[in-house]
Amino acid sequence: MAKVNEITVWARGVLQDKEGRDVINAFGAALIKEGKFAQAFDNYEDLPDRVLVPLRKYVRYSDEEIEHKYVYTNDVPNIVVIIEEAIVKGMNILKGMPEGGILIVNTKRSVEEILKFIPNADILGGMGTVDATGISGIHTIDFSGSEGGIDATSLAAGIAAPVLGAMARITELVKKETLAGIVKDVAGMERGYNECTFQKFKKFRLPSGQFGG
Repeated sequence: MAKVNEITVWARGVLQDKEGRDVINAFGAALIKEGKFAQAFDNYEDLPDRVLVPLRKYVRYSDEEIEHKYVYTNDVPNIVVIIEEAIVKGMNILKGMPEGGILIVNTKRSVEEILKFIPNADILGGMGTVDATGISGIHTIDFSGSEGGIDATSLAAGIAAPVLGAMARITELVKKETLAGIVKDVAGMERGYNECTFQKFKKFRLPSGQFGG
């Protein structure tokens, strides 16, 4: 079976459901454009129609065709992305992450401030931050598209754009030029790419050439 890497994105119901969906759909599309096999999908146990309920969105990618197509959770995420910073306080956001994984948080706070709220942060290999809300200031809400569908308000017109830029720079999995052909707010994506921060930790053990290695 092919080696499959997993990305889990956390967001808030209704207000950020589309933002989370845009992140996984755009990043998955960029991976495919750059020659990877990728899947993007929601967690069907979550309730996107409930305001502020934590939601999970998933991306899987591999160098080979992904065989386990009907497993609807990411159990071993190498990368976790948090679109609303308060989620780190009440959820086990790093559950299943192997030692050396990456955390990216939409926040204007420092890495040190966020780490105080994560009891199992010692497994992390690195953490990045980006003030996507400050850069964009726009939450797009749209129920017309899902899992690769065409959204009426287009793809990544709000805070998803700078989050995607930060993901591209920190993980080095896709080029920002590829994302520029996918997202609506290219300027916001560029700012996220340029303004994000990343701090490596001692347990940084991910493959060379990925995640800033």
